Amino acid sequence: MPLAGEAPDFVVQSDLPISLSTGYTRTVPAKSRWRAVGALPQGTVYRPVDSVFAIEGRQIHEAYLVVRGATLQGFYLPGEGNYSALVTTLQIPIHQGVQR
Repeated sequence: MPLAGEAPDFVVQSDLPISLSTGYTRTVPAKSRWRAVGALPQGTVYRPVDSVFAIEGRQIHEAYLVVRGATLQGFYLPGEGNYSALVTTLQIPIHQGVQR
């Protein structure tokens, strides 16, 4: 869904390691910048700026973060048009309101 209004970019302040239900781990890197590109019922969808982020299961998938407040809910997989929820949500160490 499109965004209801303007959402600021954010920058992840420190590495955020994520344990996926697939048994793989992935780290959202410190100083990575994310831009709001849409919305799902689970939260706002953010794509990485100037990089690509991927998660791994049986295959490797490009992934956008789905965030509500400062909590990572899961991932939007743009290539598949699907949402993948985290088993346990995570607090993201972010700096909000970054100018574009």
